[in-house]
Amino acid sequence: MSLNAALLAILACPEDKGPLYYLEDRDLLFNPRLARAYAVRDGIPVMLVEEAKALSDDEVAELNAVIAERSLAPTFEP
Repeated sequence: MSLNAALLAILACPEDKGPLYYLEDRDLLFNPRLARAYAVRDGIPVMLVEEAKALSDDEVAELNAVIAERSLAPTFEP
């Protein structure tokens, strides 16, 4: 299930308040600055720091490559 564009435009990381990248096919919101991923469950973003997944360097590199390949834009421009 895709997230609403209006919701995406205001979503920020709950820890650093910066923009995120939405990877719809992986059901996650990615913060490359903190190497964290927030799950999207049943179309609802789980924006709790304690529920975020810490990513390895390899996972961060893979997600950054996907973002570049797809020319994904962040949720907002700081």
